[in-house]
Amino acid sequence: MDITSPCVVTLTWRLSDGQGQLIDELSEPVEFFYGGEDLLPKVEEALAGQGVGFEAELHLEPEHAFGDYDADLLCYEARALFPEGVEPGMRFEGLPEGAVTPDMPEDLIYTVTEVYPEHVVLDANHPLAGMALRIALKVLEVREASAEEIDAGSVGDSPFAVVSGPPPGEPLH
Repeated sequence: MDITSPCVVTLTWRLSDGQGQLIDELSEPVEFFYGGEDLLPKVEEALAGQGVGFEAELHLEPEHAFGDYDADLLCYEARALFPEGVEPGMRFEGLPEGAVTPDMPEDLIYTVTEVYPEHVVLDANHPLAGMALRIALKVLEVREASAEEIDAGSVGDSPFAVVSGPPPGEPLH
């Protein structure tokens, strides 16, 4: 079966930064919904019409991956608004109650990047924002999508669809 929308593709990959430093390696196959939100558009473009056994090495500039880094998504909030054990790498959905930073989106995942006695630094950028990426991928299986997958536009939690991503040093899957 060729890869056409909608279907499910099973992939393995090696994800590196623009200099070739390993970010993540998916050695165990994972399913992705093709034609929805599971894959980056440039990855889908490379997979279009391909089949089992297809391999590709892609170079993605930030605008084709997780976007440019946006300094406006960085903010500082009072340390007192956070739980006692707050530490870098922790993530929060939205800003804490009582946050005073104006014009910050409420529906994003914020990662704690630094903790000081008086304030906490929060970053709502994806951890890979602003980075060029290299992806070496291999298609292991292609199957028809179920009606449930088509309705959802996904097979579940996709590493590429993650809004916030893992803390630095943690795998994407």
